[in-house]
Amino acid sequence: MNNITLEGARKVIDAALKKSEELGVKMNIAVVDAGTNLVAFNKMDDAWLGSIDISQKKARTARYFNMNTGEIGKLSQPGGSLYNIEHSNNGLITFPGGVVLKNAAGEIIGAVGVSGSTVEDDHAVAEAGASAI
Repeated sequence: MNNITLEGARKVIDAALKKSEELGVKMNIAVVDAGTNLVAFNKMDDAWLGSIDISQKKARTARYFNMNTGEIGKLSQPGGSLYNIEHSNNGLITFPGGVVLKNAAGEIIGAVGVSGSTVEDDHAVAEAGASAI
């Protein structure tokens, strides 16, 4: 399998929702496939509306560059090798909350993006979702 399925995306969403509830936060959770197409999305009740777009951009950013968005953020600081990259691709999100999804063979099959709380919470929820694969 080189692309996440709807069934797999639902597992990611379910695990991310569980972690969100444990943390007591309201999240928007987006799962994209290897081609960055939206496969599944969940907006928790009362989650920030502005985070809908951010969650999807985090997922796409992670897949575009095959690395978690927090890592891209480190490289995109002033003087960094990717400085100003967030202005490419109709806007990227370069802070934590986007995590690549890999199959058992280690191949990237998509990404999950989470937004709605602190970047630490966003990343923890995204990691929890990714661990369901």
